[in-house]
Amino acid sequence: MSGVSRIKEFNLPDLGEGLTEGEILAWLVKEGDTIELNQPIVEVETAKAAVEIPAKWAGQVRSIFHPEGSTVEVGTPIIAIDTDPGAGPVEASTTGAPAADLPTPSAASLAAVEIAPEEGMVEPGLIGGVAPGGRTAVLVGYGPRNAPAKRRPRKGASPERPAATPAASVPPAPAPAPVPAAAPVTAAAAVAAATTVNGNGRPGGLVLAKPPVRKLAKDLGVDLGSLSGSGPLGSITREDVQRAASGTATAAEPPTVAAPATSAAAFGADREQRIPVKGVRRLTAENMSRSAFTAPHVTEFLTVDVTRTMKALDRLRGRREWRDVRVSPLLLVAKAVLLAVRRHPMVNSTWAGDEIVVKEYVNLGIAAATERGLIVPNIKDAGRLTLRELADALTDLVQTAKAGRTSPADMSGGTLTITNVGVFGVDTGTPILPPGESAILAFGAVREMPWVHKGKVRPRQVTTLGLSFDHRIIDGELGSKFLRDIGDFLADPEAALLAWT
Repeated sequence: MSGVSRIKEFNLPDLGEGLTEGEILAWLVKEGDTIELNQPIVEVETAKAAVEIPAKWAGQVRSIFHPEGSTVEVGTPIIAIDTDPGAGPVEASTTGAPAADLPTPSAASLAAVEIAPEEGMVEPGLIGGVAPGGRTAVLVGYGPRNAPAKRRPRKGASPERPAATPAASVPPAPAPAPVPAAAPVTAAAAVAAATTVNGNGRPGGLVLAKPPVRKLAKDLGVDLGSLSGSGPLGSITREDVQRAASGTATAAEPPTVAAPATSAAAFGADREQRIPVKGVRRLTAENMSRSAFTAPHVTEFLTVDVTRTMKALDRLRGRREWRDVRVSPLLLVAKAVLLAVRRHPMVNSTWAGDEIVVKEYVNLGIAAATERGLIVPNIKDAGRLTLRELADALTDLVQTAKAGRTSPADMSGGTLTITNVGVFGVDTGTPILPPGESAILAFGAVREMPWVHKGKVRPRQVTTLGLSFDHRIIDGELGSKFLRDIGDFLADPEAALLAWT
């Protein structure tokens, strides 16, 4: 087997729904490792989930092309695998003649060869060429320019003469006349000149003032250097200039050197954090922006006494067949939503431009906050599940999301969503619709509150529901009836089950 056919390059696959790129979170193998077919080799984060990708071939890892943390486009090679490592070293490429068969050039021919500069290179002495120390000679504020460098003539010197051409000889220029030596400057005078300060206490005549303030001072004929600024860091404000113009300016205070401990706090990039927007966060931002500015949202609220729901959960937990099952208020909220959809099927639909698609199945989405961001996996065909099956599905969904193992398929095809903001101690919210869905329910925290029950004020377990819906599909009457049915179920789940099923 040839070396070319032995070495297989594995490209990053499309992990679902037309994803274009993924971030390499972790390599599960390293160069030189022996791997088996379908062995997980890399963990990749797409815009929807973190996925372990298995090997397409067995063999030995020869090369890893992209490090952890890099973003790779779909179809790009990420790893090379030697599928027959026992066959010996990989054959070297035989393209072209062997180096040993090539004639050895003579010294004269090498000397006559003129090496052309590489593309983009410029000759030394040009702006953009190599300056002493290996730097590129670039003017401050400008990019490289392939033009001869010019020197600024010194004061008192004659203008620079044009450079001589190789064909003509130019007589040497006469030596310049000696310049009279300047009077020596004493060290004390130099220090005094360097430490000259203005009324603002800043050396060298520097003045802190914004451009509009400088213009105002120029229009009013006020010398900024004579003023003492009252703004931040001693900057001069409009009020300082106006007082000076009216003759009420305060005399400039003697310069003082501020102690470093009392200097104002700096606000700059060194105290900022920049977080790349990618993966789940980028997808969430794109989906929410598209939904918020496409579907006309309406949100309604309903406060419900859920005391009977909480008691029903306690009785359910006490049953022998439910003792190993995770039972939470979200379970009965999900059941309430599924039963309300049966009574109002238009809520479980999608706007498709020139038609409305009403779905006879409910892929119930549950918004989950994870370390990687907000994801919305869904329970497929949840309306067909029994209460026990629904509880098991919710438990599996939450545990998989927290472990970061939710697959793209589990987050695709949702038809209606619940977001449980109550776990954060929040009463309710105005949730944004996931794209392609027409309703989303926010379930708030359950709190003990005073409530009128049977004509008397009593402490009861109360929660607030928030329903956002697409007003193109769901009008106020339908949205209100759907929310009212969910509330009725939670107020008395046993009676609702008897009445509706």
